[in-house]
Amino acid sequence: MSAPLRIDRTESVETWTLDLPESRNPISGADMIDALVAASDRVNRDSDVRAVIITGAGSAFSSGGNVKDMATGEGLFGHAPHRQRTAYRDGIQRIPRALWACEVPLIAAVNGPAVGAGCDLALMCDLRIAATNAFFAESFVKLGIIPGDGGAFFLPRAVGAARAAEMALTGDRVDAATALEWGLVSRVVEPDMLLEEAHALARRVAANPPHAVRMAKKLLREADGRGLDTVLELSAAMQAVAHQTKDHHEAVAAMLEKRSPEFTGE
Repeated sequence: MSAPLRIDRTESVETWTLDLPESRNPISGADMIDALVAASDRVNRDSDVRAVIITGAGSAFSSGGNVKDMATGEGLFGHAPHRQRTAYRDGIQRIPRALWACEVPLIAAVNGPAVGAGCDLALMCDLRIAATNAFFAESFVKLGIIPGDGGAFFLPRAVGAARAAEMALTGDRVDAATALEWGLVSRVVEPDMLLEEAHALARRVAANPPHAVRMAKKLLREADGRGLDTVLELSAAMQAVAHQTKDHHEAVAAMLEKRSPEFTGE
């Protein structure tokens, strides 16, 4: 059996492809959960990885939970109520925890439908680009369930409380153009240009000093919902570290000397 997550590397950029196209790339299976968590933990320890693109194989980004397993009560969905809660915590909820803690910038290249937990997977990323044929659906309510994998946390942060409520309470689809209007994605491109655009964006991120990028991402995450004084104190502490890096000194020297910098991650 092939791995559920295909990982490719081009210089300092990795592409993680959800590789279960025959079932539209569900992420509720134990193998996929383990693979995403392991990949996130690995890049946290690898300073040579400066950006990650997440996309789906085939026609879908991700169908989220495996509905066939829900129907038959298998895998994640085959437990008594008191054990189902633990199964979620020890199962699919490991993904949002891992990706929230991932220090490397994550770019979702949404190549098709992003449904349920698949929509939430895109929201877990820092940046999102969608193909024109993509759509997003926080569709749990259509199946008589709730966003169990972090959607209630991620969705309002992406589109605001009112639009998050509309998506979660209706379960309706949001097409790519509306997603762009709502700020759910930063750009929409033709399907055959999606990965090229995602890689171009990843290279722009990866061109910067990696420690500064990782700390900036961490600061953006930590700043959400905190008071100004707390954010300023954390910013001062991180800035003190950044000022001592060789990449900072190289960036300043290159700017003054009017040349391209060469960053080493030191």
